[in-house]
Amino acid sequence: MIDPLKSVIERGDLAHLALFLWASSSSALLVVALRELAAANRRFDEFVQALSRFNDRHRNRRLH
Repeated sequence: MIDPLKSVIERGDLAHLALFLWASSSSALLVVALRELAAANRRFDEFVQALSRFNDRHRNRRLH
């Protein structure tokens, strides 16, 4: 990793290096955000299912 970095610095392509680092970090943050969103969606789905089971149990008790 040091040799490509040294080559970029010697040629004066710091803007390209900065753009690459920005794009890489943005992509990584997007992956993390999507992973968290998927986990939140699963937790919400589990909550809705538990609430539905709770309502079904208590609805049956009211009918009897």
